[in-house]
Amino acid sequence: MSIIDISEVKPGSHVTLHYRLALADGTEIINTFTEKPATLLLGVGQLAPPLEDILLGLKVGHHSTFQLAAGQAFGPRNPELLQRVSLATLRENSMIGENFAPGDLIEFNAPDGGRYAGVLKEVGETSALFDFNHPLAGQALAFEVKIIGIL
Repeated sequence: MSIIDISEVKPGSHVTLHYRLALADGTEIINTFTEKPATLLLGVGQLAPPLEDILLGLKVGHHSTFQLAAGQAFGPRNPELLQRVSLATLRENSMIGENFAPGDLIEFNAPDGGRYAGVLKEVGETSALFDFNHPLAGQALAFEVKIIGIL
């Protein structure tokens, strides 16, 4: 019978932790330190892969803040992901008539049956401009973690 070494975070680990993600200016995006800790399974997309990579090798009790350069966590902003969608297409998807405002995150059905989302930037007479970049793409971030348990 072998003993499984769970003393450090590895790919596929279940990790119970507190974490805080904030913009470089300190604006908080998420903070579990004021709530119950999160339990995440590494490798299934619950965290962005670059954030998961930071956790690898950390031990129970580890508490620190990592500074991520612009684009490091969610990639650089891609200007090709700013796209116009015709109002006719939005109507076909039963999205016209709903009360959308610039800044809203709108979900779309993908041709493969999945879903994707874009932030509405503006609505014109015949089309709407969407930004399909991740909302945190191109941002410098602070990622604070405190590892509570590893399974």
